[in-house]
Amino acid sequence: MKEAGFFDVAECLAGLSKKGDVLEQLNRTVDFELFRPDLERAVPRSNGAKGGRPPFDHVLMLKVLILQAMNGLGDEATEYFMRDRLTWKRFLGLEIADAVPDANTIWTFREHLTKAGAIQGLFDRFDRALREAGYLAMSGQLLDATIVAAPKQRNTDGEKAAIRAGQIPDAWKAKPAKLRQKDRDARWTVKYSKAKPREGQPQVDLAVPSFGYKNHVSADRAHGLIRKWLVTDAAAHDGARLPDLLDKTNTAGGVWADTAYRSEKNEAFMAKNGFVSKVHRKKPKGKPMPERTRKANALKSMVRSKIEHVFAHQKGLMAAIVRTIGKARAETKIGMINLAYNMRRFLWLERRRASA
Repeated sequence: MKEAGFFDVAECLAGLSKKGDVLEQLNRTVDFELFRPDLERAVPRSNGAKGGRPPFDHVLMLKVLILQAMNGLGDEATEYFMRDRLTWKRFLGLEIADAVPDANTIWTFREHLTKAGAIQGLFDRFDRALREAGYLAMSGQLLDATIVAAPKQRNTDGEKAAIRAGQIPDAWKAKPAKLRQKDRDARWTVKYSKAKPREGQPQVDLAVPSFGYKNHVSADRAHGLIRKWLVTDAAAHDGARLPDLLDKTNTAGGVWADTAYRSEKNEAFMAKNGFVSKVHRKKPKGKPMPERTRKANALKSMVRSKIEHVFAHQKGLMAAIVRTIGKARAETKIGMINLAYNMRRFLWLERRRASA
């Protein structure tokens, strides 16, 4: 095999561009420099007086985390693909021979963001850029939550009881290495869904146990962009988060959500704050669903179901998962997933605008 030269690499990249390199398009569409002030405040750097290897650029490291979030990768796998893929190197502004951040560098940078609580600021800054580009929150909002899986914990009943009480199990106190690997913030929950109907058999409910966190989001109806989000453990009740998720900047007052968000308290809150409830009504206990209510819920579902596209994208193409320990780190990971989703959605919206 002959050794690749500069023009060979350029020709290869040109071929990738013709095939539609999404990362190249994202680089042209998103101004990543707008994040620099927040990143520099969250991740301080030395002046180099003590020597050592120069640190990687703040914006480059943010791009690395975006790549990681878009592909559901761990730190080691992210390092591997940065070394392997030409499209990733071009996205990061690196030449083939340039050094790439290793797994420890990625972990350290993300840890700085977590300790500084910077992810919400980064998300808000991009949201302002979306609004300046003409994508205002419009036509009402859609609320829902999805479970993001975390590493499962194998604990005894006594350890589980201590964790629920907010305590550290006695057996872990003398083992700091073990304690660091125990996620005391994530929770188990059971998600119910309908099995596929079979001829001649009654409808069966499936109970699927899950462990991890919940990503609660509010997306605008007009553009499908996430406008507000928050993270809880997987066992948290969806409806209790409604007041914190409602976006008062939306140009319309309609709020679409499933029956988990229907309660007297939530209905009163929405009425008091100028929102119009389009939340599904629950089936009366011990009685059949009234036909009028069923039809009304079906009409609401035609709008509300669009938020499932957000979660389908995150769990499908982005393979969303939390591999870290603790709620603070989970918030950074899930926040980065939401930010990466909005960037991908913004790219799609811009393509549609250009074609129109």
